Amino acid sequence: MTSLYKLGSSDLEVFPLALGGNVFGWTADQAQSFAVLDAYAAAGGNFVDTADSYSAWVEGNKGGESETIIGKWIKERGNRSDVVIATKVSQHPDFQGLSAANIKAAADASLKRLGTDYIDLYYTHFDKPEVPVEEIIGALDELVKAGKVRHIAASNISAERLKASLEFSEREGLARYVALQPHYNLVSRDTYEGELRDVAERSGLAAVPYYALASGFLTGKYRPGATVDSARAQGAAKHL
Repeated sequence: MTSLYKLGSSDLEVFPLALGGNVFGWTADQAQSFAVLDAYAAAGGNFVDTADSYSAWVEGNKGGESETIIGKWIKERGNRSDVVIATKVSQHPDFQGLSAANIKAAADASLKRLGTDYIDLYYTHFDKPEVPVEEIIGALDELVKAGKVRHIAASNISAERLKASLEFSEREGLARYVALQPHYNLVSRDTYEGELRDVAERSGLAAVPYYALASGFLTGKYRPGATVDSARAQGAAKHL
């Protein structure tokens, strides 16, 4: 049995491998998604990661398909209290950006799709440097105080903006990021290693990398001259 680990400075206890929900509603339909979620839970997994924009890039989708499937799964399985759900804000076609108003509206939309009263971990998906960190943190703090979000985190953010956000939270006594989700894997090390990693380590943030397998390239199935039937093949093959 794999032990659960405390996520950064939060009170969240998570399985060491998060399950990314990027494919739910994209290359995996509801039945396939349920099968993946069931298998992950059966193996002891409890940390499911998604975003409000998954999978708006697919023809016919509007964004929020992944959240909707996860919401249906936790309702059917009756396991909401056993699952740590992470989702993100800033990229949904109807909720672009990180203005205070958008953050709060997007959170409400995510809660509705997930069919839950609270989000365990709420990420800023892509930082928007034109929005002051004070506005972003202030809005996230309101969500925490309202009980809609348990903890906050950041993804795709510069070391400078991450540091400024943490300093503002500490100075004002507001909700503070507990985790960072960087693009990081064995063929993309400079996207995390360096100043960004240093800020995360000094601040006690958990690091929850995405693209851990470089779009599948690190599984080893992509080779020169080989054809792989996958929606990710083009992204993975660039590493060849």
